[in-house]
Amino acid sequence: MLFQVQERLLVLPDMEMDYITFGRGTKPLVMIQGLNTRGIKGAGLGLAWMYRRFARDYKVWLFDRRKDLRTGVTVEDLAQDLAAAMDAMGITQADVLAVSLGGMVGQELAIQRPDLVGKLVLAVTLSQNNDTVEQVIRRWVRMTEAGRWKSLVRDMAERMYTPAYFRRYRPFLPLLTILQKPRDPKRFLKLAQACLTCDTYDRLDKITCPVLVIGGGQDRVVTAQASEELSEKLGCELVLYEDLGHAAYEEAKDFNQRVYDFFAKEEDYV
Repeated sequence: MLFQVQERLLVLPDMEMDYITFGRGTKPLVMIQGLNTRGIKGAGLGLAWMYRRFARDYKVWLFDRRKDLRTGVTVEDLAQDLAAAMDAMGITQADVLAVSLGGMVGQELAIQRPDLVGKLVLAVTLSQNNDTVEQVIRRWVRMTEAGRWKSLVRDMAERMYTPAYFRRYRPFLPLLTILQKPRDPKRFLKLAQACLTCDTYDRLDKITCPVLVIGGGQDRVVTAQASEELSEKLGCELVLYEDLGHAAYEEAKDFNQRVYDFFAKEEDYV
């Protein structure tokens, strides 16, 4: 089987959650997804191909959010659910790649359960709200509530990708609006609103593992300043793709290699 991809359902006494694994290695790598309209079910092969750089050395885990999300779910709740899933699978001291909303969850995970996180990459994310993210999320919430799927998918694409990237794939936008229509609009709303509950800035000193922050200089969702603020507070390295936006993790050709090199680097401890 290509990359040994498996898609399964985790069933715990109080939670069910879809998850994907791939890779031939033994070291655990947990990837925490950002906000999306479809979830991870059925995306195993595509994700394995996108992150194939890690497939030889890692067993990669991607956990979706729990199936019965409550109204008012928070980033902290999502981190607790992820911790429960990792505990159930016996995952400890994992390398963690956390993107956007996933980066918010990753911070909470490292604060609450340092035993689960060996190294942490926080990509295009934030530690506290700013005017830009509040305006963007509230706009997406209004579009979803009104059932304006085409407008939602287009706006998300325009805000995430660079103009050049968006123009290149613009002919496929009609198909994209069909494929990316929210599978469960109510679920998408809950997760979108959860994006505005991140408030880790004053607790970042509790993160003790090595961290790398990656941002986009043209990020129109969380802003480049959010990445700069995060790395400064953590006292860690910042990689800022000056000409890229929120989707730097897709557009930057060296993104996966940078992440891999950070995880592979031997840390100097005093």
